[in-house]
Amino acid sequence: MKEPLVPVVPMSHTAHIRSHRKPRRSATSTIALRAGVAGGVLSMAAAGASASASAAEPVTQTIELPTLTADLSAQVAQSAAATQQAAANYELRAERDAAAAKAAAEAKKDLAEAKKKAEAKKKAAEAARKAAAERAARSAERATLSASTSASASTSVSAPSSGSVATVIAFLKAQVGDAYVMGATGPNAWDCSSLVQAAYKQVGVDLPRVSQDQSMAGTDVSLSNLQVGDILYWGGKGSAYHVGVYIGDGQYLDAANPSKGVVIQDLSGYPADGAVRVL
Repeated sequence: MKEPLVPVVPMSHTAHIRSHRKPRRSATSTIALRAGVAGGVLSMAAAGASASASAAEPVTQTIELPTLTADLSAQVAQSAAATQQAAANYELRAERDAAAAKAAAEAKKDLAEAKKKAEAKKKAAEAARKAAAERAARSAERATLSASTSASASTSVSAPSSGSVATVIAFLKAQVGDAYVMGATGPNAWDCSSLVQAAYKQVGVDLPRVSQDQSMAGTDVSLSNLQVGDILYWGGKGSAYHVGVYIGDGQYLDAANPSKGVVIQDLSGYPADGAVRVL
C-alpha cells in the first residue's frame, strides 16, 4: 500500500539561523536574582559597618532611659509641687524677716527721737526755771534800788548825791539779759534810749526819750577822758542813732539789738563817736 503524501512546505532562507532574541525569564527566576543581589549588597553593608565599628572607640556602658509610667509621673508632679511650696514658704519667711528688721529699725529711730525730744524739753524747762529765777532776782534788786532812789530824790532831785553813779550802774547791770524791743520801756524789755532814761531816772535825772536828744544833754566829754556813768552815743551829736553807758574798764552797757538784748560789751569792738556827762 502506498504511503500518503505529505505536502512539503518550503523553508525560509533564514530558517537555519539561530534567533537573536534573549530567552524570556520566568517570574521565579527574576525574584531569585533580585534577592541575591540584595543579599550581596546587605552583606557588603554589614561588613562595612562592622569594620567601622571595629575602628571606632568601643562603647563601655549603655544607658537605658526609664519609661515614664503613671506612678512615676505622679511622683514627679508631687515633687515639683513640694519644691514650689518650699520656695513660697522661703519667700514668705524672707518677707517676714525683712518686715521685722524694718520695724525694729523704725522703733530704734523713734526711741532715739523720743529721747532727744525729752532731753530738749528738759533743757528748755531748766532754762525757763533759770530765767524765772534771774527775773525774780532782778525784780528784788529793782525794788531795793527804787526805794533808795526815792529816799535820795526826796532830799535833792536836781543835784544827785555822790553815790548816784553807783546807783545808775547797779540798775543797768540788773537789766542784763532783758530783751531788746524797739519802743519798749521796761521792765523786761527795752530799747537803747529807754534803758538809759530809766537808769538816770533812778537818781532823779530826767533825760529826753530818744537817742538824738540824749546826745545833746549834759556836758561834752572826750573819749580819752571817760568816767563811769558817762553816756556814749554813736552817730553825730544831735543825730545819734544809738546810746549806752560807760561802766569802766573799757566796757559799756546797752540794749544792743534784738539778737543780743541788754549786754555788756567792749568799747574797742564798737567805738563810740562821742560822750556826754550828766552826773
